[in-house]
Amino acid sequence: MATYNKRGYKAPKPEEAKVENEFEEVIDVKDSTTAEVFNTLDETASKTEDWVAKNQKILLGIVGAIAIGTLSYLLYNRFVVEPKEEKAANEIFQAQQYFQQAVDATEKNDSLYNLALKGGEGKLGFLAVAEQYEGTAAGNLANYHAGMAYLNLGDFKNAITYLEKFKSNDAILKPIALGAIGDALSETNKVEDAIAHYKKAAEASENDFTTPRYLFKAAQLSLTAGKKAEAHKLFVEIKEKYETSKEGMNIDAFIAMTE
Repeated sequence: MATYNKRGYKAPKPEEAKVENEFEEVIDVKDSTTAEVFNTLDETASKTEDWVAKNQKILLGIVGAIAIGTLSYLLYNRFVVEPKEEKAANEIFQAQQYFQQAVDATEKNDSLYNLALKGGEGKLGFLAVAEQYEGTAAGNLANYHAGMAYLNLGDFKNAITYLEKFKSNDAILKPIALGAIGDALSETNKVEDAIAHYKKAAEASENDFTTPRYLFKAAQLSLTAGKKAEAHKLFVEIKEKYETSKEGMNIDAFIAMTE
């Protein structure tokens, strides 16, 4: 029998047929894998939906609790914290006036410091504000002023007590409070602790006002305590970093003294 090729038909080569079969197998595998992934996702989604449905009351309770907690916090701040802060600020004002008058006086005035501590003219003093308005900004500030008032009155124990209660990150007040504790400790002959607090005060906020001031106090007390090398190191630091400050004006003489 005669053989012939039909017009337009070309028999595939063995290699081409093999490639086509492999390609079809890959597609089948991909389709199968994709189907499995989607089936898994469907099953996971279905399980999630079932879990949500079963625990709907619990979830709603959690969401409700968060909403109530947020609202309660906002209301508490609006109607409790803010009015308390405002009232505390009004109460402390008169005590601050007494304190400033005492600081500005040409001669030491213990009566003004006592009025600042205990109050007058129907207003609370720092002690009462610190106690009654604890947790407020004014209550915290009252601790600082009370500590400084006691320091000026020579009551170093109470000065330390109230100054240690004062918490602040203010660049000036924080180092001054730490330095004032150092002053109180120095007055009670707790030299090591005093030096440590002066150093803390110097490091609390590096600036041209408080840093050289407390470095100098730490150096002077170190020199008095016989720690000549430590004093020398601190005097040199003032010269290198704060030579233009008040403490740096005659610093060469102190450096020479400790060499």
